[in-house]
Amino acid sequence: MEILFVLGFFVMLLLTGISVLGIIAALVVATVVMMFGGLLAVVIKMLPWLLLAVVGVWIYRAYKKPQSRADRWLSR
Repeated sequence: MEILFVLGFFVMLLLTGISVLGIIAALVVATVVMMFGGLLAVVIKMLPWLLLAVVGVWIYRAYKKPQSRADRWLSR
């Protein structure tokens, strides 16, 4: 379905008198904008899970007490 939109966009620009080079440039710019928009949408969608993972690691490290070097030598 998206290919029909791109072909329609191409034909309408061609019919309005835009050169083929201008149409290709417009398609490239539109592709880049859509790609960054999609990446931003994925980042926003994944942000709660990323924050949950960060909080989980923070809680895990808070409850896991690191052994000090002095405690290791006392057992010998």
